[in-house]
Amino acid sequence: MAWHFELVAGPFGGITEGPVWDGRVLFFSNIQNNRIMRYDPATGECTVWRTGTNEGNGLVLDKAGQLCCCEGGGEGRRVVRYRHDGTTEVIADRFEGKRLNSPNDLTFDAQGRLWFTDPRYGDYRADMELDHESIYRCDPQPDGSWTIQRMTVDTTCPNGLAIAHDQKTLYVAQSKYGENEKRELRAYPIRDDGTLDQYQVLHNFYPHRGIDGMRLDDEGNIIATAGWEQSGPGPMIYVFAPNGRVLATHPVPADRPTNCCRGDGDLRSLYVTTIGGHLFRARMTG
Repeated sequence: MAWHFELVAGPFGGITEGPVWDGRVLFFSNIQNNRIMRYDPATGECTVWRTGTNEGNGLVLDKAGQLCCCEGGGEGRRVVRYRHDGTTEVIADRFEGKRLNSPNDLTFDAQGRLWFTDPRYGDYRADMELDHESIYRCDPQPDGSWTIQRMTVDTTCPNGLAIAHDQKTLYVAQSKYGENEKRELRAYPIRDDGTLDQYQVLHNFYPHRGIDGMRLDDEGNIIATAGWEQSGPGPMIYVFAPNGRVLATHPVPADRPTNCCRGDGDLRSLYVTTIGGHLFRARMTG
């Protein structure tokens, strides 16, 4: 049975992205307006939580409930943590001395290591210092600093990512646009030493729009935002089994859904952001 999506906030000017549930309220980014929004389902109120986010995109909470953000543009191009005291900690802004491209999405693993994607979308590349678009992992150090490692050499425009509950697989949205470019849901085995093995393609979206963002459900299935109105089956929420089998599809009533997360008290609601600045919610039935 298809899920029913209700508009609970927006549309705002510019893309909405990075929804994350903290147990009581939902945070999400509004990229072009350089702000993070806060939605309270108990009251229906949606307010500005933070400004000056340098085109902040993906969001994730650390164990202390502090938001980490991929500040993808402007003076940013970095991964940061917004501390409870109001200060901003830079986790990563360079690799081998060169500025990152446009950090996009991020996730923690069970060891507290932070994985993030660093693509560059669009045609403007004059300010790029790196000649690759990769996935990185930042490892926390005893002194409070972070080290950064490049984890992939075979990605072009990596986007959303998620780590399997057993910590043995990294799921990646390879979402390069253009003719003959790869748009795939990939599964990279994570070796015992923390490096990645050769990936397996779980689903090929080409020539249509592939995955933007993704999350996992309790069973380890992948809930992903993909598709657009230009071609293919349209804007969609896909539910994939860990082996890539399509378990369900749910049409979204707006073009190009960007990301999603589970929320509300029972975590049975799915919040979805879009290219047009919407925040939708659907009860995950069936």
